[in-house]
Amino acid sequence: MQNKINFLKMKANWVRKQVLESIMLAGKGHLGGTFSCIDILVGLYYAGILRVDPQHPRWEDRDRFVVGKGHACLAFYHIWIDLGFLDASELENFAKNKSKLGGQLNISTPGVEYNSGSLGHAVGIAAGMALAAKMNAKKYKTIFLIGDGESAEGSIWESAMFASKHKLNNLIGIIDRNRLSVTDVIEEDDGSGRLDCKFEACGWKAINIDGHCFPQILSAFDHLEQLQQPLIIIADTVKGKGVSFMENGIKWHHSIPSREEFELAKRELEREI
Repeated sequence: MQNKINFLKMKANWVRKQVLESIMLAGKGHLGGTFSCIDILVGLYYAGILRVDPQHPRWEDRDRFVVGKGHACLAFYHIWIDLGFLDASELENFAKNKSKLGGQLNISTPGVEYNSGSLGHAVGIAAGMALAAKMNAKKYKTIFLIGDGESAEGSIWESAMFASKHKLNNLIGIIDRNRLSVTDVIEEDDGSGRLDCKFEACGWKAINIDGHCFPQILSAFDHLEQLQQPLIIIADTVKGKGVSFMENGIKWHHSIPSREEFELAKRELEREI
């Protein structure tokens, strides 16, 4: 088990370093919110939680992974290249005009389930996929990933009530709770209630984990077959995780490092690979 955890930690830092280099090369991208969810993504893709086939990305029995925070796309691109979904050469033109790989996820890219960009739709689309699985007697599970800032969208809560009404116990949501939006701090309770309490009020099972602790990430997906209702995993994370001067810094939502900052960040990440 410890070897597996060490491998996942190493892989997560490798993905962070790849993302950092891609953003420096392109001169654009989102470091903070990408780094906060990388441990979650590495757990899903490299620990066997997501059932996917890189050689057959549209395999009809694959697990569906619907991503609301598509600005974290570079983490996905590097993971998908590493796993064989994409050719590495496709990343050379990242975010350039006419490039296949832009700053949001596009359904024409192998591995992508829907076009991201407009927030608030991932839960509803994932709920529809989960309902379709039940209607078609399919065994795949549907997972969605959203940010805590995105959780203020009204459509999230309409979809949460829909999922509970239809007893979608094959639907698992993850909230990347880094507690920072583009411009502000997100409070534990903004006056409307805690996230876990609000999902529970909508009929979901809610659990809280450390989103950078691989044993907690992996154990959150244990015993899914015993679920009686949809599950929401609220993962506490750190925006900019992995680079000391970026952690919890609101400016790193989409700032680009200077050459000196880049070299310092790269050295910090390489120490963990």
